[in-house]
Amino acid sequence: MSDSFQPALVLVVDDDMTMRLLARETLEQAGFTVEEAEDGHGALAAFEALRPDVVLLDVVMPVLDGFEACAALRALEGGLHVPILMMTGLDDSDSINRVYEVGATDFITKPIAWPMLGHRVKYVLRANRAAMELTQSQQRLTNAQRIAQLGHWEWDIGTDQVQRSEEVCRILGLTPQQMPAAHTAFTGLIHPQDRLTVEDAVYAALYRQQPFSVDFRIVRPDGTVRIVHEQGEVICDPAGKASHMQGTTQDITERKRAEEQIHQLALYDSLTGLPNRHLFKEQLNHAVARSERGDELLVMLSLDLDRFKRINDTLGHEVGDSLLKEAAARLNQSVRQSDVLTRQDHEARNHLVARQGGDEFTVLLTGLNQPQDAAKVAHRILGALSQPFHFAGNEIVVGASIGIAVYPLDGADGETLLKNADAAKNYAKEHGKNNYEYYNEKMNTSAVQKLTLESSLHRALERDEFSLFYQPKIDLTSRSIVGVEALIRWQHPEMGLISPADFIPLAEETGLIIPIGEWVLRTACAQIRAWHDAGLAAVPIAINLSARQFHQQNICEIVTTALRDYKVAAHMLELEITESAAMQNAEATSATLHKLKAIGVSIAIDDFGTGYSSLSYLKRFPIDSLKIDRSFVTELPGNQDDVSIAQAVITMGHALRLKIVAEGVENEAQLDFLAANLCDEMQGYFFSRPLPAGQCTQLIADHAGANRTASSDRFEGPVARTA
Repeated sequence: MSDSFQPALVLVVDDDMTMRLLARETLEQAGFTVEEAEDGHGALAAFEALRPDVVLLDVVMPVLDGFEACAALRALEGGLHVPILMMTGLDDSDSINRVYEVGATDFITKPIAWPMLGHRVKYVLRANRAAMELTQSQQRLTNAQRIAQLGHWEWDIGTDQVQRSEEVCRILGLTPQQMPAAHTAFTGLIHPQDRLTVEDAVYAALYRQQPFSVDFRIVRPDGTVRIVHEQGEVICDPAGKASHMQGTTQDITERKRAEEQIHQLALYDSLTGLPNRHLFKEQLNHAVARSERGDELLVMLSLDLDRFKRINDTLGHEVGDSLLKEAAARLNQSVRQSDVLTRQDHEARNHLVARQGGDEFTVLLTGLNQPQDAAKVAHRILGALSQPFHFAGNEIVVGASIGIAVYPLDGADGETLLKNADAAKNYAKEHGKNNYEYYNEKMNTSAVQKLTLESSLHRALERDEFSLFYQPKIDLTSRSIVGVEALIRWQHPEMGLISPADFIPLAEETGLIIPIGEWVLRTACAQIRAWHDAGLAAVPIAINLSARQFHQQNICEIVTTALRDYKVAAHMLELEITESAAMQNAEATSATLHKLKAIGVSIAIDDFGTGYSSLSYLKRFPIDSLKIDRSFVTELPGNQDDVSIAQAVITMGHALRLKIVAEGVENEAQLDFLAANLCDEMQGYFFSRPLPAGQCTQLIADHAGANRTASSDRFEGPVARTA
């Protein structure tokens, strides 16, 4: 299909004026006409009035979000077939699945690669038109011999002479004068591999005196190949003998290419070009069936890239996509090379590499001599993926974790084999990363242990197994303790101290984070009361609210009740929510934050810089401070990217009149850099590890006493570095 077409109208829907402006400028430069709407309701009205060719729709919008607007657009007259591209910064699988569930054609991840936007819209338009034409073409082909005279031909069987229309000659790449009249001349243009198919169809039609319909390739005199659909019917003389055959010839090359493209989109990953999970499962089931019949060895490798999420979040999705493409190429190449070392039949391809989604890949190996040969493949893959990647001036090292499962030892069907390979991969990741593990029953034991941990978690509150530790926050100017952050710890009676990284995700998954979060809130309020009653200087406590806890309908009531029960002034409590939690539903977040702020508590955005905050929302949130995520502090001041990010966050935060807190400060170089850049507060091991309540109380008392007796001798070093 030609790229030349009348300017298409694109409706850009986004509540962010800057995004709409950038999209308009980009698309108009690409030759499109652009109209705008600033929310979902505006999009519906504009669609009915303008009938755009394409809709570019943001996901996160107030009142009527992108998901709801997309579903509503599809229900409008003329809205069923218009291409809808959704713009989203949400990269979890549930959000992406929902994009397609509500009827979107495709999605574009934020931040948007603006130079590619025009090409993406053109591609969607072409694909949409191809799909529409494919449907219309199929309807026309049903009655092709009656529809038009174009492509008409008639063959006199007795004389072997054929009369052909100019369209048939054009399809064949010849002028009417160049086209020989003999039927045998046409046969010479049929692709050699298709001649027998065509001859059989024509012979069967003559023998049975029935119509025929066949697709085949023709080779033009200039060497180009076209695909044609031919229909014909036999005409008999009064004696009932076949005398003529007439029919139509239609060039269906573009239709076939569109079908191949649709097939490619359905079964192959658009980013890497590898088979996707659907094709992989289909091929896996076929391979299992063949192995079962032939008693052959079949090996499954499941792998994902180590630290990919951090790289993706830090450097952006464009770098993440480039990394995935390069990793897929290295994976494919390393498997091909290893394949030669292990296969029995050197003429047969005996591997299949697929992308399951995200940074997850699978490799299917057949024809191995023994299960141990899979380790050679795994070694080669690890070696290839451990080599540095270079993107956008960054050297990136990722590595991979690989799980290996063998048929039929580790599973009698494809689904079980894949599940057990995944279990082995997870085991490899939990035990050091950048390695491989063969599946064994111990991994099932690990799953059982997780279930046991979940059962214990249900009883931990009633058994009083939780405690709070407190990590001081230090003012950079006075070097005094100006607050603490409460961090939960779980002392299991049999398993000992369990890391929050192990039980907090489980609590989120099971919903137990709600009662646990309320316990943290009330325990922190009780500690504030205890310090006040002991005559200590006022030390506010910050607690983390999980996304699930924050979005409770009665969260304001829960906070108010805790403050009232322990007679704690609201300004002594700070509530921290993560940036990603805040942006799940920005409009609802803003409403909840305003209600909490009205109570009098302080509000902080935690892990800032790891999500996709819109500044238009951020400045509307009633927050008091931003906490720079530790991932941007760890390599300060040596990492120039982290330097730029930290400086930008501090400058932006101060411009919004917010307090800036740096997490994870572990050395003096980090402290000096942040102090020089006017960061307000810090916390981290350089000052103090998280301390039990008793030790933290003593630390606060000692530090307060030191400040009273030696006001001229300000604190210049760690508070409790060895605690």
